[in-house]
Amino acid sequence: MKALFVLTSHNQLGQTGRQTGFYLSEAAHPWQIIKKAGLEFDFVSPQGGAPQVDGFNLEDPINKAFWEDAVVQAKLQHTLTPDQVNPADYQLIHYVGGHGTMWDFADNEDLAQVAAEIYELGGIVSAVCHGPAGLVNIKLSDGSYLVEGKKVAAFTDEEERAVGLEEIVPFLLASTLMKRGAIHIPAPNFEPNIQVDGRLITGQNPASAAGVGEAILEVLQTLDRSLAS
Repeated sequence: MKALFVLTSHNQLGQTGRQTGFYLSEAAHPWQIIKKAGLEFDFVSPQGGAPQVDGFNLEDPINKAFWEDAVVQAKLQHTLTPDQVNPADYQLIHYVGGHGTMWDFADNEDLAQVAAEIYELGGIVSAVCHGPAGLVNIKLSDGSYLVEGKKVAAFTDEEERAVGLEEIVPFLLASTLMKRGAIHIPAPNFEPNIQVDGRLITGQNPASAAGVGEAILEVLQTLDRSLAS
């Protein structure tokens, strides 16, 4: 089994002059759990190459283990582009958050197609914090949005206002998911919140990253049991 982690290639926080990128813990915490389960992994980003990292906190031992892992670093320096991905190779696609995703995930048709194919082949789609920006425009083969009628968690409009970026990001994530028919379930600001709806797993914020990883593992085990039977 193999997991595909999606990382943003965007590194500018609007016109603020501040840098952004993928949020380290939102990759590291699910990675640790998935790695323990024996899954191999790859990284993909809209532009390929080495993406910018945000939330660079190596006092977190899981972040440190991720960042100092030789395989991780080799793959981070050479992330795949969407056209290099064969969806049939992956049982999971995980959209890592970070504010950069708000600029380059939603309208990337190639990534959306990869995710739709993984899902329709029986795989898992997961996302955390701003990672669900990648879910906004995923359509299935019947023309419906992936999130339509499904429970989701994502960085809330209230959290965006709390960090003072509601006028900086190109759209408000939770509101946009609801426009696509998602059933958005919020928790209080910055509290862990994981929603599992079949093979769609989402988390609200960085505090939800480990819980998303644990939920992925549970669903993978359920899928394995169903295949074995």
